[in-house]
Amino acid sequence: MEIVTNDLLNYNNLKIIQCNEYFNFSLDSVLLANFVKVKPTTRQIIDLGMGNAPILLILSTKVNENVGLTGVELQKEIYDLAVKSLDINNLTSRINLLNMDVNNLLDYYESDTFDIVVSNPPYFKYNESSKINENLVKSIARHEINLKIDDLLIVSRKILKNNGSLYLVHRTERFIEIISKLKKYNLEPKRIQFIYPKRDKLSNLFLIEAVKNGKSSLKIESPLVIHTKNGNYSSKIEKMFGGNDVTKKL
Repeated sequence: MEIVTNDLLNYNNLKIIQCNEYFNFSLDSVLLANFVKVKPTTRQIIDLGMGNAPILLILSTKVNENVGLTGVELQKEIYDLAVKSLDINNLTSRINLLNMDVNNLLDYYESDTFDIVVSNPPYFKYNESSKINENLVKSIARHEINLKIDDLLIVSRKILKNNGSLYLVHRTERFIEIISKLKKYNLEPKRIQFIYPKRDKLSNLFLIEAVKNGKSSLKIESPLVIHTKNGNYSSKIEKMFGGNDVTKKL
């Protein structure tokens, strides 16, 4: 097992600790962190299923120190990597990390605690016939073994303040299902952006903001294309990385 320290792209020279046996942080997390809109009134943000904390690290560069940042991760191996990342970036006093099951958060936090909930959750449904990776750490990150989408939405609705926002990235193939479940739990979809690997390909991911008890109104943002025809990042993606020529592929 190899543990390495990588640059977190071009975000204030941040470093992130990763392990070759687990999932490394992906572009999905970068896109989600940049999709989040922080208001002047925002005081508390929480990342549910934070992994090794890439989203929180990026958000720490985008909000002032009056905004509390919290992350929750069930898997101890991944949580420990996040702790090390905070340490090498001198952010241990800035970001609060919890090694616990998201489903137990309702025993830990009161209702209406957070202004923003963000999550890059497991994408794939799980049942006894599901084909999963022999590496349980990877399987839990990819499949809804410990955290189903309904559970995530129930917890999010409870801990969000009224009119607080939930931000998700998910697979486009589950788009209709997730829209339906958001509305079921009074989380009103407000902004959506579809992500395309290339301009001539089908969307494989989408970003969504939903507001607790929000009024019905929806904006579909312009498509986000990841790669050009020759495989380089698109101008929108490079702009996300500070306008630099990004050679490291996620």
